[in-house]
Amino acid sequence: MKIHCLSTVTSVGILLSAVGALVCQVEAFQSLHRHSQHQHLHPNGFCAPATSSAALTYVTSPLTTITTRRPLIQKYNNKQFHPNGRLAPHRMADVTASTDSKKGFWDNIKSVVPPAQERKKLIPLALMFFSILFNYTILRDTKDVLMVTAPKSGAEVIPFIKTYVNLPAAIGFTGIYASLTNRMEQKDVFYACVWLFLAFFSLFAILIYPNRAILHPNGFVDLLASHLPASFSAPLAIVRNWSFAVFYVMAEMWGSVVASLLFWGFANEVTTVDEAKKYYPLFGLFANVALIFSGQYVRWVSKMRSTLAPGVDAWAVSLQYLMGAVVVGGGVVLATFRHMQRNIIPTLDKITNGSAAAVAKTPKKKKPKMSMKESAKFLLSSRYIRDLAMLVISYGMCINIVEVSWKAKLKQAFPNPNEYSAFMGNFSSATGAITLIMMLLGRTIFAKFGWRVAALVTPINLGVTGLLFFALNIFSDFFAPLTSKIGTSPLMLAVIVGAAQNILSKSAKYSLFDPCKEMAYIPLDQESKTKGKAAIDVIGNPLGKSGGALIQQFLIFGLGSLSAATPYLGVILSGLIFLWIQSANSLAGQFNKAMEVDDDVVAEAVESREEQTSVEEGTE
Repeated sequence: MKIHCLSTVTSVGILLSAVGALVCQVEAFQSLHRHSQHQHLHPNGFCAPATSSAALTYVTSPLTTITTRRPLIQKYNNKQFHPNGRLAPHRMADVTASTDSKKGFWDNIKSVVPPAQERKKLIPLALMFFSILFNYTILRDTKDVLMVTAPKSGAEVIPFIKTYVNLPAAIGFTGIYASLTNRMEQKDVFYACVWLFLAFFSLFAILIYPNRAILHPNGFVDLLASHLPASFSAPLAIVRNWSFAVFYVMAEMWGSVVASLLFWGFANEVTTVDEAKKYYPLFGLFANVALIFSGQYVRWVSKMRSTLAPGVDAWAVSLQYLMGAVVVGGGVVLATFRHMQRNIIPTLDKITNGSAAAVAKTPKKKKPKMSMKESAKFLLSSRYIRDLAMLVISYGMCINIVEVSWKAKLKQAFPNPNEYSAFMGNFSSATGAITLIMMLLGRTIFAKFGWRVAALVTPINLGVTGLLFFALNIFSDFFAPLTSKIGTSPLMLAVIVGAAQNILSKSAKYSLFDPCKEMAYIPLDQESKTKGKAAIDVIGNPLGKSGGALIQQFLIFGLGSLSAATPYLGVILSGLIFLWIQSANSLAGQFNKAMEVDDDVVAEAVESREEQTSVEEGTE
């Protein structure tokens, strides 16, 4: 009873913190929007914000378009910085001017409420986004439970499934999607893709999982295992539990296809640039609120086993409830999309004909397409771009190395699928709440401490918590007396530290690391900016995402198991963190030096503008 009450109080506390953060962020966005009114943005230049992976780790596949947070970064576009990388005071005053306003709290709330013409499409879009991410959190937690706790499986299968199952499936779907778009209208492609996912998840819970003993080739895999080295246990586990592997891939692709591809593609079609500047950041908050709610739903469903009769497969029942919620969420997405197609889109077409024609006449800038060889050559030729790429690569490799090892410890601590799922539900809710708080702190850190400190927060946090996690694993006997005094074990303490590492690192990434990365492009000339981003997209992102997985695969093949590779992974993590911090410091020096020149130019321009304004006022 005490545990239940504690969980309830915790849930209410998390929800209240989320609501408070949402209200505060509304005021912050209102201030930022006032500042952005004087900035010019190309009609086609607005990109959907990359949602927090806390809420959507935005599934790393060729389908995912890496986008920028323009509303967050836009205030930096005029390069108005001090030499130390902070915002210049004359512009910081503009950003925070709303705090001196005489408007009350409720006046600020009312001022950001969309007018009726915007409300009729923004509310349905927000509902769609919430439902998509509610589903994604459930699917993300469930896929890990299935694969990690499957028979003769474990966390060591994750690097293999991401490389040899996820990637080919994503490439294959890319071809299918291109074919569908050539033969069908975009709205029909949306319906077809969402229905495909919902049909699979329904069949999995009702038909595939209950008959897994018949469908899985256990005898055949046992025969293979008897003739192969122990290091092949991870690939064999994928073959043995092939239906779980398919579920894993479909869950990952829900994020990349339905959220990144379908939703943001549709949202960009029906939303104007001005509306996007005002309301897209709020969609990012919806991502984290959805994370909190879905995490608590996963926890509640996983706790239902205590009410079931003896002999009932508790995880099978939980799986049906989880997939039932996914189907309901998908139904909300489809119903809302249908409502917009029937009642909203026709009215928008009449209103936006003129602006659409104007946009069509506006010439679009072509993004450079660089081959792998050209990208590598460009990276090697520029120290600035090389340091920036090292930041991206280091994050991807470090988070992958720690996360897989942490999930292996999770299985040891929670071998029962329902217990594992309940923990992941609380983990997801905590991630959403902490990310909301970090989104608020991010602007303060940039303003008070500058680019260098903001860029160093993520590697230092990941390094300290990651190395502590590996130390608890490697020297568990040494920590045993200490953990016994605080009423726990080295294993549970490692699980808690690993969870804290994941939560803090991912929230820091989306509130500090990503803005730092985008700001770093600002002082570059146009050629370096476009070619540098293309090079990092071609080499940096894929290498960071797959590098950690490949390292773990080589170690598992060479040493036989993930646990045997743990000490080596700790050493590799230390080296990567060192290189990351070194590159961040190097890039900070180059960034501040480049911004110092630009700041002098801006100061002269502002002074000239003030003189011109005083002359104009004197002549009136």
